[in-house]
Amino acid sequence: MRLSGTAAVVTGAASGLGEATARALAAEGVKVAIFDLNEAAGEAIAAEIGGTFCKVDVTNDASVDAAFAKARAAHGQERILINCAGIGNAIKTASRDKATGEAKHFPLDAFEKVIQVNLIGSFRCIAKAAAGMLSLDPMADGERGAIVNTASVAAEDGQMGQAAYSASKGGIVGMTLPIARDLMSEGIRVNTILPGIFATPLMLGMGDKVVDALSAMVPFPKRLGMPAEYAALAIEMCRNSYFNGEDVRLDGAIRMAPR
Repeated sequence: MRLSGTAAVVTGAASGLGEATARALAAEGVKVAIFDLNEAAGEAIAAEIGGTFCKVDVTNDASVDAAFAKARAAHGQERILINCAGIGNAIKTASRDKATGEAKHFPLDAFEKVIQVNLIGSFRCIAKAAAGMLSLDPMADGERGAIVNTASVAAEDGQMGQAAYSASKGGIVGMTLPIARDLMSEGIRVNTILPGIFATPLMLGMGDKVVDALSAMVPFPKRLGMPAEYAALAIEMCRNSYFNGEDVRLDGAIRMAPR
């Protein structure tokens, strides 16, 4: 796919992997719409890269519709969607209260929220972007668009407390091929990246001791992944027209331990 001059939407683009991807796409001449809840950071990044910020709650249909309408008014129909918006938590399925010994379980509303944001939020954006892409004329090779989703290595080797997070990310992996097959006759490709431990603001905020311990767990290279490395793979998934229906780990060969 020729990138320069096309339009893209990147969710969760006000920080971390999404921000790096938005910046990398803009450097390729792509008109980027930043979808995020963080208005201050999103507006600042959009101004820096010549893009458009759209305040979005990916769990809300009307919010997502309004954001796509704003992005398309500014840049035209997107040919690229990169889904990076996501949240996580760490709660055991069932455990005992340390003080009282009383049994308790994972609060179901907390479980559902992770599924709503990570899995259903991703699908909501995929479905709406794909429907818009159907209006586009195909490019020279018959291609209309490319979609890249963000799962996690937790989809395959989730740790203790990650039942909700792993379920949400496993769902993203599981729907990648069926969606690619749904859209194959329309020339829209779908791929998913499973990042390992990356140097996002959230991770770096845990302090040097934690970062050093996590880096030591990575077989090679013994460091956290850089957001720019995620962005490079996302861009290759868009550019390379034979990349379709794939789930790719980007993790320095790490396999997560139980805890």
